[in-house]
Amino acid sequence: MSREFGREKRLLTPRQFKCVFDSPTGKVPGRNVLLLARENGLQHPRLGLVIGKKSVKLSVERNRIKRQIRETFRQHQLELTGWDVVIVARKGLADLDNPELARQFTKLWKRLSRQQPALTGDPGAANPTHA
Repeated sequence: MSREFGREKRLLTPRQFKCVFDSPTGKVPGRNVLLLARENGLQHPRLGLVIGKKSVKLSVERNRIKRQIRETFRQHQLELTGWDVVIVARKGLADLDNPELARQFTKLWKRLSRQQPALTGDPGAANPTHA
């Protein structure tokens, strides 16, 4: 599996986000963030970000946070195989600098990887809405 962050590694549709929100099989709360995860039955993880104006006011800060999260996800995606992950930002996330964001998300990815889903032989069997 490549370490790229292409289109296939992203949650793109509201339906995909809703599947994770409605029945997460993994939850990892952080200080300023919540990770919700659901098994996807694929050979790679997918990431979705929910960073609203209420939790992070400035668009510059929202974009910086998204870049940092995507980069840490890209580096740790081999450990996260089989998950659809949605990250929900909370107030105070913008106060963290880039190295602290990277440290916090590295810890969160490791905590989530301990709850690793069992991959099925048929990709897409666990989540028929992955397309």
